Amino acid sequence: MKQPKRLFIPVFIIFLISLVLYQFSCSDKNAPVFGGSEQSPLKGSTDAARAWEIQKNFRAIYDLYKDRVVFISTEQTVNLPQHPFFNDPFFREFFGVPGNQGRRVQKRTGLGTGFVLSEDGYICTNHHVVAGVDKVTVKINDTTFPAKVIGSDEKTDIALLKITTGNKLKPVFIGNSDTVKVGDWSIAIGNPFGLDKTFTVGVISATGRKDVDMMGGSQSHIQTDASINPGNSGGPLINIDGEVIGINRMIYSSSGGSMGIGFAIPINTAKSILEQLKQNKKIKRGYIGVQIVPLTDEYVRELGLKNTEGALVGGIVEDSPAFKGGMQVGDVVLSINDLPVKSYNDLVEVVSKTPIGKSLKMTVWRNRAKLSLFITVAERP
Repeated sequence: MKQPKRLFIPVFIIFLISLVLYQFSCSDKNAPVFGGSEQSPLKGSTDAARAWEIQKNFRAIYDLYKDRVVFISTEQTVNLPQHPFFNDPFFREFFGVPGNQGRRVQKRTGLGTGFVLSEDGYICTNHHVVAGVDKVTVKINDTTFPAKVIGSDEKTDIALLKITTGNKLKPVFIGNSDTVKVGDWSIAIGNPFGLDKTFTVGVISATGRKDVDMMGGSQSHIQTDASINPGNSGGPLINIDGEVIGINRMIYSSSGGSMGIGFAIPINTAKSILEQLKQNKKIKRGYIGVQIVPLTDEYVRELGLKNTEGALVGGIVEDSPAFKGGMQVGDVVLSINDLPVKSYNDLVEVVSKTPIGKSLKMTVWRNRAKLSLFITVAERP
């Protein structure tokens, strides 16, 4: 009676194994190990299709600019402070150190971004990328070229380089920064931390930002939240049409990395600077020779004005264009060429951009009445 019971157990185990093998053989061998077997319900939807059109445009912009954005590297030899012992003749003699052994030098390297302006090799970047360096090289894809600094302007932080390649380069497409609006798409391409051709996307956060640094305050900037980091300096800020609308310049950061607040020089500002650098290797800025004081509410009441808009002349340089044009201390400049002057910055910006020798029509407030003066702009001393 016990013999059949011993046979039943192995037979039952064999039956279970056979059942498992049968089910495995009948299952879909192409079924995924993880994830659902069906495609995402969003794939092919109307909303996804619209997003795909934007995504394809981003890809097209990257393909368009991958040969137009360049990697810039620099070298600089700096003198390090001497050890104080080397300044003492006793220690030099005691240790047998020659007098010229106290000088120490170090090579420092830097990096940045630029973009191609012309087929014959002109490159745009920031002044602070190439300021004071001994050597500049430009890399386009995998090929490196020595670069010459044609001209550089500290005030606007713009520099013009030139390379010789033997082949025609692909220049960028220049847009119109005056048409940029808050909320527009913005794209930055550069080399943050040496990571070549990094592509980031954001929006225009603000336009006409001033007083963002210590370079005079009159220059306007475009603000963007597209990620900009060290190494992006000098790279292009691009709109959704694939046009350069600015030159990435600086960030606000407490950590050294992007916090979503970056600033670019408007390309319309840069164009005139780059043209002057190419022709003159320096910037000739307009000058009329006035000193401006704040237009307070008290001055407004005394002068009979409606508001604090305008630039109050607090001093005039003798024999300057303003002096020769009849401007007086106490005049308030209300407009230049019929364009309103709302603050000191407006006056500085217009005059500095005006070609040397050109006459400006200035409407001033004097003795509770408007008066027109014509002042010829001279070169700043």
